[in-house]
Amino acid sequence: MPNLPLFRDPWARREAWRKHPVFSNRAMFSGLFPGFGIAVVAFTTYVVADKLYLNAKIEEAKHH
Repeated sequence: MPNLPLFRDPWARREAWRKHPVFSNRAMFSGLFPGFGIAVVAFTTYVVADKLYLNAKIEEAKHH
């Protein structure tokens, strides 16, 4: 009995779920904006393609 803590928490087992890795801050924030990375890449691709297409149209219009 000397190895047991002096004051045991009777609710420790019921509070153990809070320390599970699923409930860590990193896991919470990674699921906060699902698909955000894909949306940023898609939007960037759209903007670059649009700028290239518009520049080609402007250059074509200048030649006429």
